[in-house]
Amino acid sequence: MEPTLAASYQFCGKIARREARNFHCAFRLLPRARRQSMDALYAFMRHTDDLADGSGSAAEKEAALGLWQTELEAALAAEPVAWPGLLALADTVSRWGISPSLLNEVIEGVSMDVQPRPFASFDELVDYCYHVASVVGLCCIHIWGYRSDGGRAERLAEACGIALQLTNILRDVREDARNGRVYLPQDEMARFGVEPRELDADRPSRGLHDLLAFQAQRAVGYYEQARELVPLIDPVGRPVLLTIVGIYRALLDEIAQRDYNVLNTRVAVPTWRKAAIALRALPQRFLRQPIVQSPTLVP
Repeated sequence: MEPTLAASYQFCGKIARREARNFHCAFRLLPRARRQSMDALYAFMRHTDDLADGSGSAAEKEAALGLWQTELEAALAAEPVAWPGLLALADTVSRWGISPSLLNEVIEGVSMDVQPRPFASFDELVDYCYHVASVVGLCCIHIWGYRSDGGRAERLAEACGIALQLTNILRDVREDARNGRVYLPQDEMARFGVEPRELDADRPSRGLHDLLAFQAQRAVGYYEQARELVPLIDPVGRPVLLTIVGIYRALLDEIAQRDYNVLNTRVAVPTWRKAAIALRALPQRFLRQPIVQSPTLVP
């Protein structure tokens, strides 16, 4: 039996509470309708990612993602679908004016991980980051509410997504390498004298250390751009943006404080610090012009 819209949102909410460690505390800062829509968007992203990371051959994963895209299109056309969360997602897309093409680009981006390939340059990596992270931000700003300012908000949302994804890449260097995924650009690895085998060592070599520090400084530049997005977001949505960016910026600082030794342990932000970031962001909902403090720069 096809789920009701309420049941579909409940299904997505359970996924978000269970899986969205760095995001769910931020979602809770939103009013109910927007929070439910964020849950629906996250559940869609999570399921899409799971299809690419699950068991099976590359051909089987690509076939599953192809069927998933077909099911997404059916849901957006108000046709019956199997996955319980798609009803809520279709309602979210309609309610907040999200372009369906953004969701298709997410599937396209996740498909890039099915058969891992090296990234020859940073420009190629940016294209990947856009598909797996920036388009998510472009969906989110519709749910939060925003002023485009001639497309400036959209460009800043793209930069924000790149900052978050670069932070993920830095944190997961060893895990990704063991799964055959090397996201560090080949030309920059060559410039710093880094061999792929060094990504699976117990400690970073001097070259890898310097390369990771270089990428962290690059991420800082994108975080600086993302700060300019805050005034363009509706007050009701600012706390969730500031919380998500704050948590990931704190993660980048943790990586730097460990001197970029991300190979023998998984770097994480303590729960208490996530809560503190969320609480500090909440008053921004009631300010006409947000006061955004400059973060400590990554050394």
